[in-house]
Amino acid sequence: MTERSRASVQRSADRLVIGPSQLHWDGECLTIDIDEVCMPIPRRVRGRVRVHPQGLCRFVAALDDGGLHRWGPIAPCARVEAEFDSPGVSWSGHAYLDSNEGDEPIDRPFTEWDWSRAPLKDGSTGVIYDVRQKQGNDRVIAVRFQPSGEFEHFTPPERQPLPQTAWRIGRTMRTDERQRATVTQTLEDTPFYVRSVVASSLLGESVVSVHETLSVPRLVSTAVQLMLPWRMPRVR
Repeated sequence: MTERSRASVQRSADRLVIGPSQLHWDGECLTIDIDEVCMPIPRRVRGRVRVHPQGLCRFVAALDDGGLHRWGPIAPCARVEAEFDSPGVSWSGHAYLDSNEGDEPIDRPFTEWDWSRAPLKDGSTGVIYDVRQKQGNDRVIAVRFQPSGEFEHFTPPERQPLPQTAWRIGRTMRTDERQRATVTQTLEDTPFYVRSVVASSLLGESVVSVHETLSVPRLVSTAVQLMLPWRMPRVR
């Protein structure tokens, strides 16, 4: 997560280069070559990730009432292969690739959101985006994506509380009442963002979801803004 200037970015129809790392699309596979340095303790991260979509999706939804922030899965049902030389790790499994874009800073319309996605028994993927705005009603997007790229909306279940994080971020998850949501693994825990693996139920099935919570007031707080450059350095 290194922030780079326009001088470090090159883009064509099938390739995006950001500093020493790049993404390349050959029509069937997205290849991501990573060559970066971790912070705050410098350590090389070098490897390759291949994402094989089962189908591409054209779904796009506005996250705010003004339509200035948008989200859409590109490959909601996919397979991933990761091979890293440094550190020496590799894995493969179910994958999901999406896109977020905005025409203004994220702290203008939002206070927080919870997001989750879960692979379902028929090969589809269920995604719920639960967004709280500063003004206006909550926006909840609940969509089931098929491997072909087709999709259908479904009625989102009620929120269930999840345990506070180590940084005391409150979070919830929309999941069926038939099964209590249980955090089984924490993947990332920061002062403003947390990503976890959660066992729950969705659309009548027991599922294992990837879940995230973003606290926007925490993100834009002075303390976090002072800490970010130590975790996400800015270079040309």
